[in-house]
Amino acid sequence: MSLRPLAASNARKRPFSATKSFPGRYASLAKIGEFVRKIAQEAGFESFALYSIEMAVDEACSNIIEHAYGGENKGSIRCNCSVDGQELTIILQDTGQPFNPSIVPPPNLSDDINQREAHGLGLYFIRKWMDEVTFESTGRLNTLKMVKRK
Repeated sequence: MSLRPLAASNARKRPFSATKSFPGRYASLAKIGEFVRKIAQEAGFESFALYSIEMAVDEACSNIIEHAYGGENKGSIRCNCSVDGQELTIILQDTGQPFNPSIVPPPNLSDDINQREAHGLGLYFIRKWMDEVTFESTGRLNTLKMVKRK
């Protein structure tokens, strides 16, 4: 099946929402990306925005698998995508270890690339790619909300 971006005039006009759960495995990343990309395309997002959205979701889901669950097959990732006007909201939920983004120091991008930490750029890029990023943890449920505007 080939997915093509819809022309802005054909983009979905009414609010729309879809939710799907995926196994917490790296093999699920492509399916999660397809799910989100299809909705973003139907909403009329253009190619660079689609790329940014898909990369942010991929990075966030990879972090859920690696850090919240501590590995594969230890939980699921629930993905809700909603479109309202010029805005796409993606909510990712997991039941892994809570995450506090305020304890993650910003990366030092001025350091020599060979001196930098191997990890730590994911959150930075998610925040750069998306217009809004918020985290909430109730102790039993972690929620990452990302918003992209046209």
